[in-house]
Amino acid sequence: MKTESADILIIGAGPAGSVAAGLLRKQGRDVLVLEREQFPRFSIGESLLPQSMEYIQEAGFLQDVVEAGFQFKNGAAFERAGRYTDFDFRDKFSPGWGTTYQVQRARFDQILAQAAEKKGATVRFRHEVLSVDFTSGQPVVTARSPEGETYQVKARFLLDASGFGRVLPRLLNLETPSNFPVRGAIFTHVVDNIPLGTFDRNKIRVTTHPEHVHVWYWTIPFSDGRCSLGVVAKKEFLDQFTGTDTERLQAIVKEAPSLQNLLKDAVWDTPARKLTGYAANVKSLWGPGFALLGNAGEFLDPVFSSGVTIAFKSASLASACIAREFAGEKVDWEKDYAKPLKAGVDTFRTFVESWYEGGFQKVIFHPNPSDDVRRMISAILAGYAWDKNNPYVADSKRRLTVLEGLCAA
Repeated sequence: MKTESADILIIGAGPAGSVAAGLLRKQGRDVLVLEREQFPRFSIGESLLPQSMEYIQEAGFLQDVVEAGFQFKNGAAFERAGRYTDFDFRDKFSPGWGTTYQVQRARFDQILAQAAEKKGATVRFRHEVLSVDFTSGQPVVTARSPEGETYQVKARFLLDASGFGRVLPRLLNLETPSNFPVRGAIFTHVVDNIPLGTFDRNKIRVTTHPEHVHVWYWTIPFSDGRCSLGVVAKKEFLDQFTGTDTERLQAIVKEAPSLQNLLKDAVWDTPARKLTGYAANVKSLWGPGFALLGNAGEFLDPVFSSGVTIAFKSASLASACIAREFAGEKVDWEKDYAKPLKAGVDTFRTFVESWYEGGFQKVIFHPNPSDDVRRMISAILAGYAWDKNNPYVADSKRRLTVLEGLCAA
C-alpha cells in the first residue's frame, strides 16, 4: 500500500477544514485535506455571523469571500403572531465586525476550499477516510481514492473537520448522547418573489409558530432572489404531517400566517430535504495527535446560526495550539483548546435552551427593552460568545434567568 506523509492531515474541506488549512499554511505547514464529497455540494447553515469574518480574514480568505457577491447581512429579525423585532449587529456591545453575508453553502464552501488550495494546501475530493491508527505514536490514516485505491498518510497531527460525518468520533468511539431533545428540520430553497419593501433582505428572519413556542422557521434571503426556507421542531410535531417533504414543509408554513403571506408568490422549485436528530456531543474534543473541529465535536442547534462561527473558532484555536506544539512547547489541549472553545459553545447553549423554553422569546419581544441590554444580546447573536467583557457571556445563565424574570413580570 502506498504511504504518504504530511505535517497536518485534515478530514473534511468544509468551513472548519478549509479555514484551518489556510491558517496552517500561513505557518508554513504541509497540509493535506481529504474530503469525502465532490464540491460544490448542498449544505445548510447559510446565515453567517459577523464574528465569522474575523476568522475568514485571519485565514487570508477575505477577498475571496467579499468578491463572491453573496447577500449582505447586518442583523436578525424575529416575528411571532404579529409581533416583530430586529437586531442590527452593527449596534452591539462587543468590538469587531458587525456585518457579514448570507451564503449558498455549495458556493461558499467551494470558495473556501479553493482559497485554501491557493494558499498551498492540497485538497482531494471524493477521498474517504477508512481507518485511523495511533499505535505508532503519530496518526496513520488509511483512505480510499475515487478510483478505489487505498493508501496511507502518516501525519504529525490530525484534525477532524468532517462535520456531521463525525469520522473520528465514530472510529475512536468518542460519541456520547446530546442532552438536547431530538429535533428535526425540513428545508428547501425557493424563488421567494417577495415584493420589494416588505422584507429586509439584509437580515435572516426567524418566525416562531403562533401556537407552539418550540417550533420555528428560518427565512434566509440570497442575493439572487432566492431564499433558504426551513422549519425546526421536535420529531413528534413534524411526524404529524404527511406527504413528500415538500408537501410537509408547505403545510407547516401555512400554520404561520405571516410567513405564509410573505411567501405567497414563492416558486417551490427544489425538493425539500430533512434532517433528524442532528444534536451531537463527544467525550473529548482532543486526544494525543488529534483534535475535533466544529460539528465533528459538538453541534447544538441551528436557531442562532452559530455552527459556522463555532467551526471557525475551533479552527483558529487548534491552529494556534499546533503552532506552539510544533515550536517545541508543551500544549495543554484541554486548557488551551477544549475549555476556551466550550466556553463560547456554553454561552450559545444557554440562549438556545432559553429560546425553546420560551424565556428568551419573552426577552426579545419585550415592548420596552433596555438599549444597553439589547446591545449585549446583539453581540451574542452576532457571534461574540467568547467576549467575557459582556456580562451575558461572563455569567450567561444567571444573567439571562434574571432578565427572563424581569421581562415576564
